[in-house]
Amino acid sequence: MTFSRCLLALTLTASVPLLAHAEDTGSKPDTQQSGEYLAKAADCAACHRAPDASGESYSGGYAINSPMGDIIASNITPSKEHGIGNYTELQFKRAMQDGIRADGEYLYPAMPYTSYRGLTDDDIHALYVYFMEDVEPVDNAVPDTELSFPYNLRMLMGPWNLLFLKDHDAQASKQSDAISRGRYLVDTLGHCGSCHTPRNALMAEKDDQYLAGAIVDGWHAPNITSDPSGIGHWSQDELVQYLRTGHVANKAQAAGGMAEAVEYSLRYLKDADLQSIAAYLQQVPPIRNGQALDVSSATKTTPQASATAFEPVRDNSPEALTQSDSTDGQRLYTAACASCHQLHGQGTQDHFYPSLIKNVSTQGDNVNNLVMSILRGVNRQIDDYTVAMPAFDDQLNDQQIAAVSNYVLTQFGNAEQSVDAAQVAELRNGAPAPWLIRATPWLLGLAVIVILLGIVLLARVLQRRRK
Repeated sequence: MTFSRCLLALTLTASVPLLAHAEDTGSKPDTQQSGEYLAKAADCAACHRAPDASGESYSGGYAINSPMGDIIASNITPSKEHGIGNYTELQFKRAMQDGIRADGEYLYPAMPYTSYRGLTDDDIHALYVYFMEDVEPVDNAVPDTELSFPYNLRMLMGPWNLLFLKDHDAQASKQSDAISRGRYLVDTLGHCGSCHTPRNALMAEKDDQYLAGAIVDGWHAPNITSDPSGIGHWSQDELVQYLRTGHVANKAQAAGGMAEAVEYSLRYLKDADLQSIAAYLQQVPPIRNGQALDVSSATKTTPQASATAFEPVRDNSPEALTQSDSTDGQRLYTAACASCHQLHGQGTQDHFYPSLIKNVSTQGDNVNNLVMSILRGVNRQIDDYTVAMPAFDDQLNDQQIAAVSNYVLTQFGNAEQSVDAAQVAELRNGAPAPWLIRATPWLLGLAVIVILLGIVLLARVLQRRRK
């Protein structure tokens, strides 16, 4: 995450009629079928999972990276001891839409209640019935989220909510056309803006930069407005394919939080839902954020050396990964990348290993996703296959990752971009902290000074009154 989460976690009808097209789930009542589908559309499992793959669904414990520190996702199974088994439907609704737990404590907005605020009452009811009656209770005690001062004071979320928690246009979700349905899936259930909309100084979404792209835990969640710097060159079919699989040949591949959104949410949605999402995104007002990019016309740069010149490097490839002083980008690429992406970056003919030439991560003006893919790898489970690019964060140091990134950029991508070791180090740690986090020590110091001045002023006033 990303947030992580992040991402397009996203029908032509309102929530209950929509289910007439859903896959048969056996003898479950319609409300439970609806709730199960809505839980997938809302991407609940991506966050409320166990820390390891072997854990039970919705049992919690997964650490969500945030600028304030790790936020531990809660157990939302109907366990009465460790989950939400004692929640009434009203308490469930309050947590979903107001960000307030049953015990009265505020939730952090890593739980996207600012988006879920727009859920219809019917959908809230369907979700409640599903979690209470169909999800198996798991007695998994999840550790508390422990943030540093002052972010550990949950009461601060009260004034934040007053400023930024807004009501949605509920009528849009009740209309029957694809655009309105797509809007409901994007803005409410899928909470796409939580990743794809940049944040202001207080870490709330900027309304005037809606879906214009943002950085989330080091990954670049791209501009998904209709501008050419966003998805202006994407067809509706390409968008649907990307949402369903996380892959469009010679264009883009999902990684990071978007890969999680595909794996846990989007691949389960009906084609009508995906078509509605794509149709809505294609008419979102354009916002220029970066260069206009159409990678379909990209061509590869002539390699610096012939294929035969690489052969000695292939023989020595283990050294390239073990010698910490090896910063030869060509050597590193040949050792670590060429077996999949091919010697000249063209990828494989079946596109399973993608091209590095016709690729938004290498041709764009933001290098984050190229560097993050090398650092963290790519993992994405689709219905009939798994995508798994290994992570090199433990094998390559910052200088080496910068070197291989620059080799890819100069040979196959946007040669005007470059990466240095300082950028890699920053991304390795999750990207630059937002202004509020950087300014916190100064703000706390200022608060102490103001309090001390207030005490001095009060003492003088009391002293004068006594005289």
